[in-house]
Amino acid sequence: MAYALGIDTGGTFTDAVLLNAAREVVAASKSLTTRFDLAQGIAASLDGLPAEWLAQVELVSLSTTLTTNSVVEGKGSPVCALLLGYDAHQIKISGLVDLLGHDAIESLPGGHDAGGVALAALDEAACRAAIAKHAPRVSAFAISATFAVRNPAHEMQLRAWVQELCDVPVTCGHELASSLGAPRRALTAALNARMISHVKTLIDSVQRTLAQRQIDAPLMIVKGDGSLINVASALQRPVSTVLSGPAASVLGACALSGLDNAIVADMGGTTTDIAVVRGGLPALSFDGAMVGNWRPMIEAVKVYAIGLGGDSEVRLQGGEGLTIGPRRVLPLSLLVHQHPRFLAVLERQQSEIPHASQMRFAQALSADPAHLGRLNDSELRAWERLCQGPVDLEDANMHDRDLARAVARLERKGLAIYTGFTPSDAAHVLGMSAHWSAAAAVCAARIWARQMRHMYGLGKWPLGDAVAPARDVVAKVTDTICQKLIEAGLNDAGQMNEANAGKVAALLTAMALGRNSPAANAAAAAPTPGAAGVPQPVFALQFSPDLPLVGVGAPAGSYYPAVARGLGVQLVVPPHAHVANAVGAVLGQVAQRVHMTVTQPVRGTFKVFTPDGPLDFRVLDEALAHARSLAADEARARALAAGAAAVELSFGQMDNRVENEIDGDVFFESTVSVTAFGPPLRKKVSP
Repeated sequence: MAYALGIDTGGTFTDAVLLNAAREVVAASKSLTTRFDLAQGIAASLDGLPAEWLAQVELVSLSTTLTTNSVVEGKGSPVCALLLGYDAHQIKISGLVDLLGHDAIESLPGGHDAGGVALAALDEAACRAAIAKHAPRVSAFAISATFAVRNPAHEMQLRAWVQELCDVPVTCGHELASSLGAPRRALTAALNARMISHVKTLIDSVQRTLAQRQIDAPLMIVKGDGSLINVASALQRPVSTVLSGPAASVLGACALSGLDNAIVADMGGTTTDIAVVRGGLPALSFDGAMVGNWRPMIEAVKVYAIGLGGDSEVRLQGGEGLTIGPRRVLPLSLLVHQHPRFLAVLERQQSEIPHASQMRFAQALSADPAHLGRLNDSELRAWERLCQGPVDLEDANMHDRDLARAVARLERKGLAIYTGFTPSDAAHVLGMSAHWSAAAAVCAARIWARQMRHMYGLGKWPLGDAVAPARDVVAKVTDTICQKLIEAGLNDAGQMNEANAGKVAALLTAMALGRNSPAANAAAAAPTPGAAGVPQPVFALQFSPDLPLVGVGAPAGSYYPAVARGLGVQLVVPPHAHVANAVGAVLGQVAQRVHMTVTQPVRGTFKVFTPDGPLDFRVLDEALAHARSLAADEARARALAAGAAAVELSFGQMDNRVENEIDGDVFFESTVSVTAFGPPLRKKVSP
């Protein structure tokens, strides 16, 4: 019998599943993700599957939340953005300064206008100087020119100079997005460049682990739209794998639950991802999905990804009170599970005067070569110390301040991770989870509660009580998930943008959860409306009964029952919900979309914007036919290059025309779209 192997590498866990020809889960395994060496966690998950079945694997498919997490957390490898033709305002609104910093952005002459005509000639000397300046200090270059989707010549020339002068990857904006909007296209190119080293590390780890087990099958990766690409395509466009994990979880949730219409919520270690599914398929966002604070130009599952997970830091946010996330930290229960000697430190800190360094340890996270190559002597010493094991920052602050300061810089670069009090710790205190150290979680809850009370004046928990603060943290997680579900529903209706939906969702959440509070329930049970001091509400918030909530992810059973009760929705937690991402990883098809634009800049001239530059036609039908032919050829070639075994084509066209009494039918613009799709290549397994 032949099997498909699905692997999902998340921020906390790495999952592996085997599916038979009927797409049924026959074996599943879960292990901790080992960020310092991803291959260890992948190997541990594969070792939990029957070896004799692994020998019969004909397809391997991978999903990951590492790219999503890097965007949400603002982490990534150092890159340089080379911008052609941008003015100061475009650079400001692009978000590149917040993402990369001023020093990583080079503004150069060049770019084109809306008709594909060059605005200025390239300054070869200035371009080469900018490349030489940054090449020794970056992992990749991102190139974006104004109106490059209308004429990519300047981006392609600058890429050629980068490839001539240095041996680092380079990303061009016109290859990632076909829509107008230079600032967002530049941001997308920069995000893509930042992810190349992360995706390459993951792919190398998977390939090495498969080779050790003599699994010689095609390796595919899930894109953010749920389709599949091979590893070569993923390395060219890693930004397409943003929301890979959420897309796979939606596919897996639908397959495991058997539901075609549902609200899917997947809570992992770093993020919670919410998507609405109708007719068995999630809605796609062609304008780019919102990921954390960014909206890259990628076609992806319409998902609401928020920085809330089991490993999110519980902290005090000025003016907002108790806040969870978006920063991911290492749960204290997990630290002590892996390094039991630190339990004694936490036990001692329970009775000491509260201060910020308590229960704060640092552990090596990611050995990014580009970052490591830029470390100074004190940072290198700190890195070498972290490679020997976690560092107690309370001790470092007292006896080696240089080490503590250097570790803080490593954490900001994404090379190290701090410990902190998390929802996972709170769940261990309350007995909702039991896979790590409950004793460490109890100590952490007590220390954290003392810090909140004595340092920030937050909370009225009894001294030494771990249960009450843990309950408050779990309640905050529940409230936040409820609010995001309501926000997703408002946004799905298309009536509100993110900002307005968030404000209204906060109010509706309070009303909904208040309705289901013990006091409200007592009032509802009383014979007289308004009894027990709770007035009868004017509004009754209700989710559609035809869209149940499907909860997947490792913490699904811990948090979603309370969410479902609070919102009054039906909850479905399907079998194998804890490995839904890995299941969904092997269910997709290869799909590549190509869009081509035709405009009429002046009456009687129709311009087709091709990858080689604009072409003029005198007849509209000829221009459209040429655009369809070019787009079809390009889509077919991309799908085959991405690993499709066979290809079918689907055509679409969106026109911008105006009908008036004087001029009749006036054509302005048309976007021709072609999707090439087909099943992935599989290895033939001997019976």
